Amino acid sequence: VQQDEESLAAMYKSHQCSQTREKELSSKSVKSVVSNKLITQNANQNEHLRSHSDDKSFKCYFCSKSFTQKSTLKVHLRSHNNEKPFKCTVCSKLFTQMSSLNVHLRTHNNEKPYNCSVCNKSFRRKDILNVHLLSHSNEKPFKCSICSKSFTQKSNLKVHLSSHNNEKPFECSVCNKFFLKKSSLNIHVLSHNNEKPFRCSVCGILFTQKSSLNVHLRSHNNESLFKCFVCNKSFIQKSHLNVHLRSHNNDKPFKC
Repeated sequence: VQQDEESLAAMYKSHQCSQTREKELSSKSVKSVVSNKLITQNANQNEHLRSHSDDKSFKCYFCSKSFTQKSTLKVHLRSHNNEKPFKCTVCSKLFTQMSSLNVHLRTHNNEKPYNCSVCNKSFRRKDILNVHLLSHSNEKPFKCSICSKSFTQKSNLKVHLSSHNNEKPFECSVCNKFFLKKSSLNIHVLSHNNEKPFRCSVCGILFTQKSSLNVHLRSHNNESLFKCFVCNKSFIQKSHLNVHLRSHNNDKPFKC
């Protein structure tokens, strides 16, 4: 009888241990019901689930921007402190996040791992691919509340709204000229340095902007993308078409 009792006690203890192990395992390895992602710690599980909700408990005390995760807030704070701990070993450029450095390194390796399933165009970042896909579906979810113009990206809408407010937040340190977009300022700064990094592979002419090089290449390929709907005459640049259209409207805006 004593042996049976001892045997039962041992079985009960073994059962308790297995239950404890299962509880420990479930707290350390939890699968998110929202995204099917495996989360390894209980604290991480809670933080991960918050990212799916609208709960933004972590607020930046500099600019009042809110975040769902403490780790994201921590990375954001680096931008206020101008803290860039991640350095590119190729060109020494600094970054606030390791993920941004990894994306940047693809430019040196000419790596574009994200392919468009419609036109096979490749991209360095998945978010840029997602924005590109909207162009195929003609989807423009971001609408201007003033003039109803629509955009594929929220950032483009933000820049557009600045034009209504006559806001030009980016100033050139050389000539004090202001710009709507940082990218426009960066291009403008090249004119002060006489820097023309984009070379035509056909005739060797240099350009400050890649877009200008692309327009120039059309002249070599005899490409005329912009067609007049009145007389069917074609033009390499849209600006040339706009000037041409004035001749049909007898529009002469420039007075001697």
